[in-house]
Amino acid sequence: MRRAALPPEALDATDRAILNALQDGFPIAHDPFTQAAAPLGLSGEALTARLAHLRDIGAITRFGPFFDAEAMGGAFCLCAMDVPEARFEEVVTLVNAHPEVAHNYERAHRLNMWFVLACETPEGIERVAARIERETGLCVLRFPKLREFFIGFRVEA
Repeated sequence: MRRAALPPEALDATDRAILNALQDGFPIAHDPFTQAAAPLGLSGEALTARLAHLRDIGAITRFGPFFDAEAMGGAFCLCAMDVPEARFEEVVTLVNAHPEVAHNYERAHRLNMWFVLACETPEGIERVAARIERETGLCVLRFPKLREFFIGFRVEA
């Protein structure tokens, strides 16, 4: 889904503190939201409400774990598409409807839609990519991982 930049006043100091804190991990506990909220001076309920609001306004697109499908015996693949501008919203909706799509990004490039497929098997990658091609009438370019790099991405809110 396309997102416009948020105006600076869209996030208050607490929202920014939440975004910064939760990039470094999330507790594995019986009540993780309460545990994560405490250093921020919030209740677990207040934290979940704020996360829902951040998602509603487009500050975040999702909140949840990132699983390494390959480490669990599955497969993943970076994919790209050349989507006509007039069809972008339609195609992003079709692509994102697949639960195997881990995340999706728009780029200012001929290959303007990039997404990751995470499947239980390498054959699943081919099956889902082919289904997306049939649904959209567009080619899905597949870029399988040849070598893994960990870059430690973090954004200061």
